Amino acid sequence: GFYALGCGSQNLPSFSTSRKSSSSPDSIPKVNKMASHKTFRTKQKLAKAQKQNRPVPQWIRLRTGNTIRYNAKRRHWRKTRLGI
Repeated sequence: GFYALGCGSQNLPSFSTSRKSSSSPDSIPKVNKMASHKTFRTKQKLAKAQKQNRPVPQWIRLRTGNTIRYNAKRRHWRKTRLGI
C-alpha cells in the first residue's frame, strides 16, 4: 500500500504550529466602539450614511429602462465600516 512504500507521514516536512502570543497587538481585533455621547459632527456623518444606505427607488429603474438595477454603494453595518 501507500505507507508500505515509505511515502507515509515520516517523509513529510514538519511545519511549526507555533502562533504569536495572544497578548500581541496584531492579534487584537479592531473594534470601533461608538460613544454614547457623540459629537454633532459624528452624528451628522452617521445620519448621512444612514440616508445613503437605501435601495434604488422603483421610479429610477423605470426611468432608466432598468439599466440601474441596484445601489452599488450599499453598505452592510457589520461587513463594511464607515471609518468615522
